[in-house]
Amino acid sequence: MAGHSKFKNIMHRKGAQDAKRAKNFAKLAKEISVAARQGEDPGFNPSLRLAVSNARSENMPNDNIKRAIQRGVGGDTENYEEIRYEGYGPGGIAVIVEALTDNRNRTASEVRSAFAKHGGNLGETGSVGFMFDRVGRLVYAADKASTDEMFEAALEAGATDVESDDEGHSISCDAEDFAAVREALTEKYGDPEKGALEWKPQTPVDVDEDTAGTLLKLIDVLEDNDDVQTVFSNFDVSDEIMARLSA
Repeated sequence: MAGHSKFKNIMHRKGAQDAKRAKNFAKLAKEISVAARQGEDPGFNPSLRLAVSNARSENMPNDNIKRAIQRGVGGDTENYEEIRYEGYGPGGIAVIVEALTDNRNRTASEVRSAFAKHGGNLGETGSVGFMFDRVGRLVYAADKASTDEMFEAALEAGATDVESDDEGHSISCDAEDFAAVREALTEKYGDPEKGALEWKPQTPVDVDEDTAGTLLKLIDVLEDNDDVQTVFSNFDVSDEIMARLSA
């Protein structure tokens, strides 16, 4: 941004944030519409209830949520399919990309291009998945329960780990137990702020500043893709490097 006025910097940043927010809403709406095909009542459709809860945690307007549900119920959505892509980013870092697409050829081409342009390469399904564990994660606000209360409730529900701090409670569980843990904690504390199945790296890999910078660019490009829902990687970067890259 060298050479730009402070005002233009602020306006550019706000415009970028607004665009990212709108794109995020579009992805959340897609998840809601797909979940709503199983029924429009969140009380009888856990997948829809979770999708709506995730959308509300991102401050998605209720009107957007209602429209997304109606599109799913009315069959006005494309025939989306879930696809997972796996590959290596710069420095041999493992990357998993989860997409929801109505055109797998288009999405595969765009994902492959993103990897190639940032010093990586797209691999076969399973090429890096063995480096990750499939886990469920739920997030609750800190004021929902004390650290000890949430720990006991989560373990009783079948969770494997609980991390609590001033910002909230993060509960992890095995993927096959996710629905049961979610239902048990929802009954006790209400809907979580966020909930999803994730790919957790077994052994995070430290990277230097150059590699981290290129990796972050790759992830930004992937996340900016309309078909990509989530991106996971096994790299770890120090706070000092992140501070320099964010400056």
